[in-house]
Amino acid sequence: MSARVLVVDDVEANVKLLEAKLSSEYFDVLSAYNGRTALQIADSELPDVILLDVMMPRMDGFEVCRRLKANPRTADVPVVMVTALSDVANRLRGLEVGADDFLTKPVNDIALFARVRSLARLKRMMEEWRLREEICGRFAGRDIAATEDAGPAIILIVEEDRFAAAQMAETLRSVGHSVTCAAGCADAQRLLDGDTELIIVSLSMPSSDPLRLVSRCRANEAFRQLPILLIAEDIDLIRVAKGLVDLGANDYLIRPVDRNELLARTGTQVRRKRLQDRLQENYQRGLSLALTDPLTSLYVRRYGEAHLDELMERVNQDSTSAAVLLFDVDHFKQVNDTHGHDAGDDVLRELAARTIKSVRSVDLAVRWGGEEFLVVMPETDLANAAAVAERLRATVAKDLFTVRSTREKLAVTISVGVAAAVANGDHRDRLLKRADDALYSAKSGGRNRVIIRSADI
Repeated sequence: MSARVLVVDDVEANVKLLEAKLSSEYFDVLSAYNGRTALQIADSELPDVILLDVMMPRMDGFEVCRRLKANPRTADVPVVMVTALSDVANRLRGLEVGADDFLTKPVNDIALFARVRSLARLKRMMEEWRLREEICGRFAGRDIAATEDAGPAIILIVEEDRFAAAQMAETLRSVGHSVTCAAGCADAQRLLDGDTELIIVSLSMPSSDPLRLVSRCRANEAFRQLPILLIAEDIDLIRVAKGLVDLGANDYLIRPVDRNELLARTGTQVRRKRLQDRLQENYQRGLSLALTDPLTSLYVRRYGEAHLDELMERVNQDSTSAAVLLFDVDHFKQVNDTHGHDAGDDVLRELAARTIKSVRSVDLAVRWGGEEFLVVMPETDLANAAAVAERLRATVAKDLFTVRSTREKLAVTISVGVAAAVANGDHRDRLLKRADDALYSAKSGGRNRVIIRSADI
């Protein structure tokens, strides 16, 4: 995943070095040589991540970070402070003004790339939830507020070293957190439940595979958004990077674990989780007012259109990717004519359920009209959208659908049209027209198939 990164440092050589490193990994890099310029660029360009030097004249990194977090436009942009200062007091001061992480000069490439990718992913996920909340509030005719809460949390520590676990638990309990310790990954899976708000996982467990635990959490819908904080040794940076970038862990600490830094990072993750939970709760409340189809519980068309307009604006401004799947039930009229409209309703309900299971949580599934459905997929190119469409088509065709009243089994298939957005002038109607043309080709070509339509056709 690429991202736009703002590098801020008063020393040109430092800026050029970070620019070269990030550009080699295909990041889009912006640069600023003082705090005032950095604030202006951040406000106008809204980068995905800011790498911010601490020691700068006139306005140091701490003040820049404080102002960034006080500005509603840039408050959600992750800030990583890059500094030669490694003492705990400066790190904590940075965390107190809102910094999301520290990197110490000379910057380790593995840590740099892992941090940037992880934080960019977090920012885009939060943007998606805020966008949905904003649209829900617009349809509901009211503002929906989301606040952050950093009060006591329910935390699970996964650590084979009982002394290390006890030390962390004592630190966390001293500020009111409720802490449970698991002696290994198997024990953790038994203790994890829906009330857990943070899991702290040691990478130093010889008899367990901690990254496997991270993977299983992310594969489980109940724990997919659960914050995971890794505890690692200096030599574990490659595994840390894999945990952050590939598996979806949220943060990490290097041993020896400083008490205050543990509390600060724990507080940050708990606040983010509760903010995200609040956004989701508000979002669901807004949907219940006017935005869901009563039969399928999917979004209604007018919400899908509004969401797609907002997404297309983002695509054109930031050159991000997006795609849509447009599909309908093959021979649906025959289902209604042969088995009755109740059976047709059962098919639509089940198709909606299978659709939700086949796409990501950030994708938007819409009942577009009658037996026609739309899936809007942010940060997705044409090839990946086509792969999802084929998986959905196969999932629908594989298992028979059940009519509730008669328990009769029906074979159902769908035809799918796939199109991707193109930056620099594309808009909703053009994108949907390409998807509709592809769907028509799938229907006329024999049904039960996926057809893609690129912008140059």
